[in-house]
Amino acid sequence: MSGTSGVWDRGEHFIDGDWHAPEGGELIAVENPATAEPIGSAPRGGRAEVDLAVAAASRAWPAWAATSPEERARALEALRDALGAREKELVDLTVAELGAPVTFARKVHVPLALGDLDAFAKDVRAFPFEERIGTSLVLREPAGVAGCVTPWNYPLHQMAAKVGAALAAGCTVVLKPAELTPLAAYALAEAALDAGLPPGTLNVVFGGGQVVGDALTRNPGVDVISFTGSTAVGTSVAGAAAQDVRRCLLELGGKSASVALPDADLEAAIRWTVRSATVNSGQTCSACTRLVVPRAHYADAVTYAGELAAGLRVGDPLDPAVDLGPVISARQRKTVLGFVERAVADGARVEPGGNGDLPERGHYVRPAVVSGTHPYAEIAQEEVFGPVLVVLAYDDEDEAAAIADSTRYGLSGAVWSADPGRATAFARRLRTGQVDVNGGRWNFSAPFGGYKQSGTGRELGPHGIADFCETKSLQF
Repeated sequence: MSGTSGVWDRGEHFIDGDWHAPEGGELIAVENPATAEPIGSAPRGGRAEVDLAVAAASRAWPAWAATSPEERARALEALRDALGAREKELVDLTVAELGAPVTFARKVHVPLALGDLDAFAKDVRAFPFEERIGTSLVLREPAGVAGCVTPWNYPLHQMAAKVGAALAAGCTVVLKPAELTPLAAYALAEAALDAGLPPGTLNVVFGGGQVVGDALTRNPGVDVISFTGSTAVGTSVAGAAAQDVRRCLLELGGKSASVALPDADLEAAIRWTVRSATVNSGQTCSACTRLVVPRAHYADAVTYAGELAAGLRVGDPLDPAVDLGPVISARQRKTVLGFVERAVADGARVEPGGNGDLPERGHYVRPAVVSGTHPYAEIAQEEVFGPVLVVLAYDDEDEAAAIADSTRYGLSGAVWSADPGRATAFARRLRTGQVDVNGGRWNFSAPFGGYKQSGTGRELGPHGIADFCETKSLQF
């Protein structure tokens, strides 16, 4: 990775184990959302580069699919080590292109990606590629070429989650990183070279979703499509895949609820939920952006949540004391503020958070706690993707469950109770792909994905590997 005075400029795609200059030569400027200034560039690819990358992945697939799980595990460990050797560079890139606070980039963004690869190396060694079911031998075989389209909000983690699972399954990969945060993909490609991945096993094509993403999802040489992004774009990706009945894995939007049952430690639930709703400037698909509390404690919950939001430090992401950096773009800032303004116009109350004045430049948004609205209001139903928490009240547990399940999404959630059994019973009622019970810990090997319009398929761990496999039954 070349960098001069904090500016990263690259003009090549990574295809068949080498750097490939684009045909048109046009570059996409990458903006630092903290300053609204350009910090680098990536090439604007097209269908020609996608076709070259898919052809390279197709050539590499038979040999890679024939490797043993142990060989793939060692390759993933080598990739993890090569990425880990770039830790400082990866932190710098994440701060620069995403605006993530440096402390959060160092403690979460980069370790998540390294942990993903570590977990896949462990899980593929134990994965049941073969199992006996009665008189049958059931085989799970690599599906082929995987087209992976990743979002901008956790760029390195999402690349590692998709690429790691596909490689572990025995697939080869064509990766299209997000147009807004493409720079970390260069570090991943260089790590693949250092790790000795065979040419064509991992390919990276840069560019916009409407051109490169569309070409990748429609290319007949792609056997599995894995997409993370908005539900609106996800439906288009699914439609493209359905035309020739290809497997499509979708991790889409969320509007997750954190439910405090009547016997919960309410202060602990509120602290965790405010952090969930605001971390990464609220740009987390699994964030719990609705806090659902007993009506008797509603006023106290709103007050405490507002106090916590007011104490969050918003500012320059290079400052280690900052809690929230900017949102990704001027467009995203306008979107977030629009949700809040419409909620106020509809009668909601907003407690603005953030400690101190916002920087004059950059796309900064104060965290906000919204109250006095109903569960079916826009602000309580739609994904804001900014640091906004809605507090809602319920009268009994049936109503609490109904509120939690009232949106079209079902990606994540949380439940709080002094009785773990009661919390678990309530969590079982929720139609969502993941539930944190009393602030449960992240598990790299647990499946992650959604119900309803939050998507199809699962990422991470053995379930993530399985989604890049085809299943064959040998009958005896």
